[in-house]
Amino acid sequence: MLHPLLAEALRRKGYDTLTAVQAAVADPKLADRDMLVSSKTGSGKTVAYGLGMASALLADALPGESGDQLVLPPAGKPLALIIAPTRELALQVQRELRWLYEDAGAIITACVGGMDPRAERRHLERGVHIVVGTPGRLVDHLTRGALQLDQLAVAVLDEADEMLDLGFREDLETLLAATPSTRRTLLFSATLPKGIVALATRFQRNAARIEVASDVSGHSDIEHRAALVRPNAIEKGVVNLLRQTESPASLVFCNTRDAVRRMHATLIERGFSAVILSGELGQHERNQALQALRDGRARVCIATDVAARGIDLPHLGLVIHADLPHDSEVLQHRSGRTGRAGRKGISVMLVPPSRRGKANRLYAEGGITPVWVALPSTDDIRALDRTRVLSDETPFADISDEDREMAAALLANRPVEEIAAALARVFRSRLPEPEEIDPLPLEEMRSAGKDRPERHAGGPAQFRWFELNVGRQDRAEPKGILRMLTRSGGLERRHIGGIRIHDRTCHVEVAIEAADRFQKRTANPAADEIRVRPIDEPAAKPKRDFGSKNPRKEAKKPEFREERTTSKPEHAHKPHPKHKGKGKDAGKDSHKGKGAYQGKGGRKGDSRP
Repeated sequence: MLHPLLAEALRRKGYDTLTAVQAAVADPKLADRDMLVSSKTGSGKTVAYGLGMASALLADALPGESGDQLVLPPAGKPLALIIAPTRELALQVQRELRWLYEDAGAIITACVGGMDPRAERRHLERGVHIVVGTPGRLVDHLTRGALQLDQLAVAVLDEADEMLDLGFREDLETLLAATPSTRRTLLFSATLPKGIVALATRFQRNAARIEVASDVSGHSDIEHRAALVRPNAIEKGVVNLLRQTESPASLVFCNTRDAVRRMHATLIERGFSAVILSGELGQHERNQALQALRDGRARVCIATDVAARGIDLPHLGLVIHADLPHDSEVLQHRSGRTGRAGRKGISVMLVPPSRRGKANRLYAEGGITPVWVALPSTDDIRALDRTRVLSDETPFADISDEDREMAAALLANRPVEEIAAALARVFRSRLPEPEEIDPLPLEEMRSAGKDRPERHAGGPAQFRWFELNVGRQDRAEPKGILRMLTRSGGLERRHIGGIRIHDRTCHVEVAIEAADRFQKRTANPAADEIRVRPIDEPAAKPKRDFGSKNPRKEAKKPEFREERTTSKPEHAHKPHPKHKGKGKDAGKDSHKGKGAYQGKGGRKGDSRP
C-alpha cells in the first residue's frame, strides 16, 4: 500500500503500474528493514528507493494548511541521504525525488562536484529534508561541519558497485559512520560483487536481499543489434545508423576523450547537430550539452562511459557502441540509457572482424542475444528518405491563405513536377548525406556469431599449446596475458583459446592458423622479454620452468615490450587517497614491487572526471 501523497504523484506522472524493483521495495512488509537490492540500469531504481524511503520520511508527517493532507515537518538536519557516483546521476535523482515528494513539501538539495560549495552550505544551513550528492563533496561538507547526519533516518547508496570501482570506499565508510545506528540503509547495485556484500555486512542489519536483475520491464524494450564493420569505416557506419534510425536523441559511445572529439568533428562536418560529454568538460558545459539534447537543439551526443553515467535523456531511441565496451557491465550500463520507462530503444554495437570474439563474449556474459545485421547502405537510406517524405504531414499542416496565394503564383509560372521536385530537394537538404560503405565478404558476415575457431569433436585439434615463463608469483592475470599476446605476440583475440596460469608458468592455446606466425615472432626474445616455447597438451601439474634453480631469480620475470597508447581510458581508477602526496610515486599501487608482473598497457594514471 503506497502512501497517498506518493500514489497521487505517480498518478500525475502517468505511472499505471510499478516496475518489479519498485513493487518489491515498496512492499509494506519491508517498511522498517534495510535492503540490499540488485537491479539493472533502467529498471526504475530512483523511484523505487523514493518509495522505499517513505516509511522513514513520512513517519512524523504533520497536517498541512488544508488540514486534510500530511506534510513533512519544518526542514532542519537532513532526514534522508542519497549517495551517487556522478554529478549527472545525483542531479537526476534530485529531479525525480522533487516531483515524487512535491505534495509532502520536501526540501531537497544536491551537493556535487563542479557546483558552488558555498551555495550548497547555505542550503544546508537553512535546513533540508533530503540531501543528494557525490561522495567526495559530501565528505567535504561533513568535515567542515556543514552536513550534520545525527538525525538521519535513511541512507541510500545508488550504483554502489560503480562507487567502489571509482575508489570511493573510504568516503562511503566515512559518511555511513557519521549516521545514527538506528538509520535504515538501502543499498542499490547493478551487480553484487564481494566488495558490495562486505559493505552491506558491515553497515546493514538484517537486510532484505532483493534481486531483480532479470526485471522484464528493465531491458525488454531494448533491441540489441550487432554489425560487422571494417575498422576504417566505423565513423561511416555511425553516420548511416543515425540516418537510418532518425531518433529524436541518440547516444554514441567512444572509449577515450580523443575518440569522442574525432567522432564529434566528423558528425558536425556531415551536418548533424551533435554535442559531447567527456571528463574534460566543466559542469557548465556539461549542463549546456544536456539541455541542448533535452530541448531538441541537438540530436546526437558522443560520450565516454564515465561521463555518460547516470544521464537520463528523454526520447533517447538509439545507442551506438562505436568502440566495444570494456566488459558486460559497461555494455548493460550503456544500453540502459535507452528503452527506459516503457519506451522502445535500439542498441547497436559496431564490431571490427578481429573483435567479434570479444563482442560475442560480452553479449554472452550479459545474457543478451543480439541480432547480427548489415549496416545500412546509401540506397537503403535513400529509400527510407523517399518513404519519409511521402508520409511526412508536417509541411501540409496549418497552410495559411498567404501560403495558398504563393502556391497559386508558383503553379502559374512552373509545372507541377518542378514544384514537387523543388520540395523534395528542400527535404533532402535538411538531411546529412549517407556514406558509401564497402560491404564485408559474405563469409565474414556468416561467421559473425562465432567466438573463435571451432574444435573438432575429438579434442583441441585446431589449437597448439605454448608455455610462457611467467605465472602467479609474477602477478600474472588473464587480462594482462591477453594484452601481451595480442600486442607483442601479434595475435587476434579469436586466435587465443584457453589460458592456464600456474605458480611460475602460464599455458596458452593458440589457433593453428596463427601458431607458426606467433612462434616465429617470439622465437628470439630480448633479455627483458618473456620466453615462449611450444609444448604438448599440458599435464595437470605444471612442468619445471626452463631449468632455473634459483627461486630468487625466478621471482623477477621479464615482460613483453608494449607500446603505450597516447590516450588514456576514461574509465581508469583514481589513485587511492592514502597514496596521495608521497613523493614522485604518489598514487601508484603499493603492492607492485620489483618482482611484480606489470604490463605497460593497463589502466593507470587517468583522473576521474
